[in-house]
Amino acid sequence: MRTTATIITAIGLVLVVAYAYLFHTYEPAPVDPAWAIEANTPPPPGALTVRYTGCATLVFTDGENTIVIDGWFSRPGPFRFLLGEIGPDLDAIERGLEANALTRADVVFPVHSHYDHAMDSPEVAKRLGAVLLGSSSTAMIGRGWGLPESQIRVVADRERIEIGAFTLVPIESSHFQFADPAMRERALGDPTITEPVVPPVPAFDYKLGIPYALLIEHPQGRVLIQGSAGFIEGGLEGIEADVVFLGAGGLGSQTEQYRETYWRETVERTGAQRVIPIHWDGLMGPIEGPFRGPLRVVALAIGGGEGTLAFLKKQEAAHPEIRIETLPRYAPVALF
Repeated sequence: MRTTATIITAIGLVLVVAYAYLFHTYEPAPVDPAWAIEANTPPPPGALTVRYTGCATLVFTDGENTIVIDGWFSRPGPFRFLLGEIGPDLDAIERGLEANALTRADVVFPVHSHYDHAMDSPEVAKRLGAVLLGSSSTAMIGRGWGLPESQIRVVADRERIEIGAFTLVPIESSHFQFADPAMRERALGDPTITEPVVPPVPAFDYKLGIPYALLIEHPQGRVLIQGSAGFIEGGLEGIEADVVFLGAGGLGSQTEQYRETYWRETVERTGAQRVIPIHWDGLMGPIEGPFRGPLRVVALAIGGGEGTLAFLKKQEAAHPEIRIETLPRYAPVALF
């Protein structure tokens, strides 16, 4: 009896340690600390600045007009993601807007309609008096949240949208292709949302929609945002950019050929001289304090963090004319 009790106790301790390790610790972030650049506090008057929350949430402003990419702050944990229903966390959104010094914006543009991009976008648009731009699927997320039609606009491929000195050009693209076939089908198959999404709902109810690369043109420079590590070969033909915000999540789990083609199609084709990786931090990590890599349970399922860093370092060595930089959290950085 004593032996059995000892075995049961040992198994219990192993399970507790495994749970703590997998669900409460994080993999190293797949970026080089040497890439970190400092904020401009305060930024030069009239400068085009960017603030970064994490994932693909970015805020661009020239002091007159403001563009929000995604605006995602809620970050539900692994159990809610897998077993429950999720929806916008209003307190987290309030903290995120305050940290980004956001009181108004012209548009909120989710790069696609997955929960980690578009779930909070309608509430962010509502609070900032902004128009929610995106695909018909993103529009359904806005309608499910009760956002007025006057604040919802479905965009067309390569449509030119003028906002003050900004011109936005959404370009239909492709999402990162999950290596696991079951995950790929669940996350990317049947991509269109056809009815309003009324949260809380299962995470996968936030279907892909149309994934976009977004070109932002401004008199100070041109910026391309590739929010997910996907591409359409030749899809960016004719697009020029000074800076590429490069979706890096999951790159290490792809083949070397995929990674090389992604870099060529997104960075080399546009002629960019600066690359700023985004979507590399853990989706379930906190949005305060230092950036973290993926939660270990997520890294175990998806993998590839070391491969992502190795690939980016390889490109840095092969292309010394291209600077790779990472942004601080929330603080403004003058782009040009």
